[in-house]
Amino acid sequence: MQNIIGIDIGGSHITMAQVDPVKREIIASTYIREHVDSFGSREDIFSAWVSAIEKATKGLVSEALLIGIAMPGPFDYENGISLMQQGKFIDIYQVNIKKELAKRLGISEQQIYFVNDAAAFMEGEVFGGCVQGFRKVFGVTLGTGLGTTFYNGDFATDEDLWDSPFRKSVFEDYLATRWFVKRYAELTGGQISGTKDLLDKPLEIQTQIFNEYADTFSEFIVQHVNHYKPEVLVIGGNIAKAYPHFGERFIKNLKENNINLQVKISAIFEDAAILGAASYAKKLI
Repeated sequence: MQNIIGIDIGGSHITMAQVDPVKREIIASTYIREHVDSFGSREDIFSAWVSAIEKATKGLVSEALLIGIAMPGPFDYENGISLMQQGKFIDIYQVNIKKELAKRLGISEQQIYFVNDAAAFMEGEVFGGCVQGFRKVFGVTLGTGLGTTFYNGDFATDEDLWDSPFRKSVFEDYLATRWFVKRYAELTGGQISGTKDLLDKPLEIQTQIFNEYADTFSEFIVQHVNHYKPEVLVIGGNIAKAYPHFGERFIKNLKENNINLQVKISAIFEDAAILGAASYAKKLI
């Protein structure tokens, strides 16, 4: 029996679990999340990753393992080579991560597959989330950054639309968590860390900020979605948890631009990338 592990590697953590391909869900009892210092040395990073993976795979037959890994870019996903030249993971730039992990885990390189983290989110939602059964899906993740992905019926791709021009900058500057922090400070002089904090503030300021956000988000969708002609839009990321506070205005704006699109909010949030990385690897074997 094949044991499938889905892994999500972020800037400060590694999260993983075994995945049941029949039930299309993670096996909760195997869930592991550990801190990783992405600014650390190559050895520190690999030691943290391998330690976590060994915990998740303890007792499993190594020859029967299949590992799917969701990674942020830039990254050579086919060959497993990091292309991140600044900031996080700088010490593993141009390192063949697939080869290094295979050697340390005692498995074949053919047992490890990498996928972009935005595409993994979509693969997870299609495989075991809120858009099962759809053939053409456009996806957006709203959080520390802006992720965009499209599922064409076979595979999800990273559409990399975060830097689309908007006002004097790019859309990500107006749709990521940092915009909420900046806008709240501009309007009140106060500090929040994101949408969760905003929901504790007076309704008047909440409404103004969420309305502005809905207008920007709908403008982004209006600019890009017709190119893909999707059946449905799926939204994930931490900001999506606040969708009830900006969704009505967002949909109204879309309809005013003749876009009548089903909108689904992620059913599995943080688990989507784990499930997606595992299901993507399963497709490729």
